[in-house]
Amino acid sequence: MKGGGPRRFPPVSGEAPRGPGGKRGLCRTAALLVVVFMAALARAQDADAGFGAEESFGFGAEAAPAGNSGGPGVRISGEVSAELQFFTGDAGSSSKLGSTELGDIFSGKLNFSASGSAADAVINLKLRPALDGTVPGSFWNSAPVAFDEAYVRAYFGPLDVEGGLRKLTWGRADSFGPLDVVNPVDYSDLSAIAEPRAVKIARPMLHITWRTGDLSRLEGVFVPWFQGNEYALNGRWTPSQISGVTAAITGLAASPGLSPALVSWLREFKLEDYYANTRHTLSYAQGGLRYSATAGSSDFGVQYYFGRLPRPAYTLRLGNLTAVPPNPRGIINIDYNWYHHIGVDFARVIGGFNVRSELGANITGDLEGNDGGVYNPALVWSLGFDRDLVWGINLNLQGSGSVMLRRDRTGANPLTDIEAGRDLSSTRITAILSKKFLQDELELKTTALWGIEDRDFLIMPAVTWTRNSVGAELSAGFFGGRRSGELGQYRDNHYVKTALTYSF
Repeated sequence: MKGGGPRRFPPVSGEAPRGPGGKRGLCRTAALLVVVFMAALARAQDADAGFGAEESFGFGAEAAPAGNSGGPGVRISGEVSAELQFFTGDAGSSSKLGSTELGDIFSGKLNFSASGSAADAVINLKLRPALDGTVPGSFWNSAPVAFDEAYVRAYFGPLDVEGGLRKLTWGRADSFGPLDVVNPVDYSDLSAIAEPRAVKIARPMLHITWRTGDLSRLEGVFVPWFQGNEYALNGRWTPSQISGVTAAITGLAASPGLSPALVSWLREFKLEDYYANTRHTLSYAQGGLRYSATAGSSDFGVQYYFGRLPRPAYTLRLGNLTAVPPNPRGIINIDYNWYHHIGVDFARVIGGFNVRSELGANITGDLEGNDGGVYNPALVWSLGFDRDLVWGINLNLQGSGSVMLRRDRTGANPLTDIEAGRDLSSTRITAILSKKFLQDELELKTTALWGIEDRDFLIMPAVTWTRNSVGAELSAGFFGGRRSGELGQYRDNHYVKTALTYSF
């Protein structure tokens, strides 16, 4: 039977924490060099064109046109935000209240784009402070300066070639569609889940688009390195499934006949010491093809992708507990299952409803359903629409989910089967209601997520006021339902957030 772990074990946060050197130090240095280089380029082009760069630099002003300077035009844009976040559960305890962190007091984005007649380039940076020498968040968000996207695109007639760090969207769904399989997602902070594109993680890739007609195109993508989704390893956003892994390992210390050294290792086990959600070898390379077209008033697409599921699969090798000599580090094996993905999508306006649908199959190596370290094959789907209702209220409604195949072959023990106890289907409804007032300066918006089988929910109301380039927002998040659900487990994490943003 299968060897696995707790029900619905999600992927965890990035690699174990690093020191100031290594990849993190290189990323910071590279990002800072990019800022200096692009800023100097824009300043130089402005000066060459005689525009008085001192007044225009840094405020979205376009640099000299290509015809004036002989080079591409460079545009700089971005935003600066001041934000405070408070978790209401901390108010009930003086100790929790005293240790409350108020989130990102400052954050920002700095975007550079350069366009020419044959190519263009984009560099988007995320900025976060390190006021005490550290930056909270997952590994992906832990550097003061990090790449959000950075790529170059070249044009060869009907052929576009892109290379670099890219966020690519496949499928028709508005949020977290089952056909959007290229990029992993950062779930280390669920208060950001209302912005699907923002929590996507850019990946290094080669992306080629061939415009086969006026209303059709064929895409090919190659991703040489792999990264799984990110979840928090510790803190308030750590999924109970992850803490369950640690509990299962430490619980083995009570097994009879173990050496004192092995018992000590089991009791001190920490998952983050053995987990890494990146693989920089070609054996984890991924790739796929997608064809999309418009026929009359209908849009459709078909795609194939070969890669790795972004959720890790792990196997407990209990035999290593009694091996001679014992091998404690071989007790747990964490890896990512390869799979074939096939999907089709369709969109059309029907009776005033903008309808979007997706249907796909994720075919793993466990066709029999009895391999505990491999997820079962599954059918995946999404169906949604958006429509303007009365009084200018807009509704965006989407249902999505999956149906496990060969569920009857899975085991019942979460220590020996990674999908033990999992429901046959998993269904989630996402609804967004919004209404604008005062010439679109004021917006009221509510996003709600409802897990059908889990019987849990997340409701996120927000009020946003925007005038010119300044925006102010007051938002909140309320979790509820069964504590065993993927959303309900965070029912102690209700939050209130306020932010002031300037865009340039």
